[in-house]
Amino acid sequence: MSCRRDLARRSPKEWAVRLALAAVAAVFGFYSATFSIAQEVVKRDPALAYRLAPYDGRMTAAYAMSLAGPRATPGDRVRADVLAKRALQQDPTAVAAVTTLGVNADFRGDKAAARRYFAYAQKLSRRDLPTQLFMIEDAVQRGDIPGALHHYDITLRVSPQLSEMLYPVLASASEDPSIRAALVKTLAGKPAWGSSFIDYAAGHGSNPQATIDLLSAVHRAGVAVPERAHANVVNALLAAGQADAAWKYYAAIRPGSDRRRSRNPQFLHTIETPSQLDWNPVNEGGLSTGIQTGIFDFAAPSSVGGPMLQQWQLLIPGIYRLSVHSIGIEQAKGALPYWTLRCMDGRELGRIDVPNSNVSNGNSSGMFSVPKGCPAQTLILMARPSDAVSGLSGQIDRVTLAPAR
Repeated sequence: MSCRRDLARRSPKEWAVRLALAAVAAVFGFYSATFSIAQEVVKRDPALAYRLAPYDGRMTAAYAMSLAGPRATPGDRVRADVLAKRALQQDPTAVAAVTTLGVNADFRGDKAAARRYFAYAQKLSRRDLPTQLFMIEDAVQRGDIPGALHHYDITLRVSPQLSEMLYPVLASASEDPSIRAALVKTLAGKPAWGSSFIDYAAGHGSNPQATIDLLSAVHRAGVAVPERAHANVVNALLAAGQADAAWKYYAAIRPGSDRRRSRNPQFLHTIETPSQLDWNPVNEGGLSTGIQTGIFDFAAPSSVGGPMLQQWQLLIPGIYRLSVHSIGIEQAKGALPYWTLRCMDGRELGRIDVPNSNVSNGNSSGMFSVPKGCPAQTLILMARPSDAVSGLSGQIDRVTLAPAR
């Protein structure tokens, strides 16, 4: 009853004020709801976002850009320009609107206007991808190598996911000595993407010598070349059948290496990412192996065999002696591990058993003969399946393959 009396006492003026406030609240609520929806759908449906919030510069700009794609008709581009200019009136910082005007100007062949628009877009945001890609292409067309690399740098810093698209182009371009020199200067600044690009170039360069020249120049510039990049170069050269070039590069990064001998005989150098010319422990099929400073440690479960350690060789034809020192090997004769030397075509050049470590104080040796027509070989330590409950285990602290005379 009291509520009815309160309603009856209100004057028409009070009712008008209350109704006006309710209407304002409803309008604000409607615009707030539609704007929220527009924000949600603008990336997948910019036309709908524009219909929901045509007053917002960002929505207008997004719709304008959607009309300026590579398949746009002349009419679409005219409409896009109109919308882009409207967007800038609504929001002068709408970078998508400026980019749209730049794209359309470039499509029409008006390079001067396109450069003005994209320069303005660059001032608004360094994160706009179309702007950076235009800047790269424009700089390349003008022969401005430092400028192009500057925008490569910006793009890869703000959009590292674009490396899959940009790295192949940059690696290919680096074969040009003038571009390579400018690229080295950029890499000397140690950008965030530098190491990953060096890794990519090392493993994917179409011209191995150009890749070697790039990494050598980077090293001279004071940039640390990742170990995995060195390994990628060596492995890529070997895979391409360029054994001489692979060895030349390897000898440069491993001073004192001798092509006539196996390398790192006492396992003193632990390499996080070894190349095929380094020792490579094999951990497959239940085998457990690893190199620590001064020792190679291995273990295999009962009845499990297979390769445990290997290193590529590039030996010329001749007779070679393998000398080994082991620790902790104790197996039946038929379960002892052995070394084998194999040509790359699969031919086995012999086997040398590793005796129990209590024989000759763990020292053992044997001979391999490398024939003609076998320019590359693999030296492999193999595990034989063991019937022992504890399986096979032991250590090697010295192994040398060298000319017998």
